[in-house]
Amino acid sequence: MDELPRRKNIRLKNYDYSQAGYYFITICSKDKKSLFWEVGATCGRQFEISPLSNIGEIIDLEINKINSIYENVEINKYVIMPNHIHMIIILYNGNGRSKTVPTISRIIQQFKGSISKQIGFSLWQKSFYDHIIRNEQEYQEIWNYIETNPLKWEDDKYYI
Repeated sequence: MDELPRRKNIRLKNYDYSQAGYYFITICSKDKKSLFWEVGATCGRQFEISPLSNIGEIIDLEINKINSIYENVEINKYVIMPNHIHMIIILYNGNGRSKTVPTISRIIQQFKGSISKQIGFSLWQKSFYDHIIRNEQEYQEIWNYIETNPLKWEDDKYYI
């Protein structure tokens, strides 16, 4: 019998993803289906109302809940694109309480699971992309990328 292919581990080897720090996260929809914006919506300065679909609105609410679910976690910046999400997640050191800081994987798993449960099906690609932000220059570049991503949607690598 042929052995099934194994998924490549994309996490940084021997890194503690519950460690305080700044993390750039990208989560994609399954098969990169455009589910998060209204059908036909484009983004740019002409938009006065949110282009988010009903699913996009649920995602937005769940992102904003993360800060209150985990006391040592902050969503510093995010954008919801038609078929993916970018976030900067900050993990802080504990404040002396017995609760431990969750791992990035746990935060994302619970986030994706909550949304899937609310809409009745899983809309996510397996796993997610992460990048550990190591300095102020990287932080500024990623923050600006997130800020301007909707304006450059047609040039985005996830554009379908």
